[in-house]
Amino acid sequence: MKSFLFLIFLFLNISTISLCNVTLASRSFSFTDPGFEFNALNKVASSLRNIFESGTDRVISYQQDTLKESQILYNGREWKNFYYMVRGDQFLFSNLFLPGSVTIRGNIFLNVSLKYDIYKDEILIPNDPGGILQLNKEMVDSFSIFFQNKTYRFERLAEDKSKGYLNVIYKGKSALYIKYSKYIKKLAVDGAYDEFYKESQIYFVKDNIVYTIASKNDLINVLIEDKELIKNFIKKNKIKIIRNDPGSFIPVIGYFDSIRK
Repeated sequence: MKSFLFLIFLFLNISTISLCNVTLASRSFSFTDPGFEFNALNKVASSLRNIFESGTDRVISYQQDTLKESQILYNGREWKNFYYMVRGDQFLFSNLFLPGSVTIRGNIFLNVSLKYDIYKDEILIPNDPGGILQLNKEMVDSFSIFFQNKTYRFERLAEDKSKGYLNVIYKGKSALYIKYSKYIKKLAVDGAYDEFYKESQIYFVKDNIVYTIASKNDLINVLIEDKELIKNFIKKNKIKIIRNDPGSFIPVIGYFDSIRK
């Protein structure tokens, strides 16, 4: 414990820590559950804890420029925007590159500039000179995007990779995810221009089975074996599950995990 606190102290007082083959840049981001704000110390502690618990994962700063690491990160194909005539854009959060991290076959790259194309479900990074590279999805384990003081972590389900990248909202014995996507509505603007529209879907994973949920009743029906306990918990704690707020499902799912054998 003392050693861990000492590492946190070092991280907060110098710009870079190098431990064996592990390099952390001063602008690194935590791998905590996305969608929630934590103070700086918690972010640092979580980042360090993940590194030491990861075992085989190797953390690489984006600034490190070795041939082997470049070949791992820059593995994909050139991205071109075929939808520049469509109003709006195909990206999550912003059409600008955002700070983040990406894990490729166990190698964690920090301080990477990312765009997430949710129309095609592809991760994009800058590629000199002035190009954009679409990462090889089959090699990407997970990635995180830092936006408006929150870290959003994405991964593909082992149970169903066809669903693409999902935002991790909760992960315990069971798990909760959001799938963000966009579609094109034809002639939506003045009857003359197509436009991008965003939509989302909530997925709940229990016992390696993926369920689509959208309401309190959907969740209770999935947790049917403990239905009465769940309903009593919701009533006693006056929990409100809001359709447009996936985070509101978390207290109930956390309670369900706590009573599972």
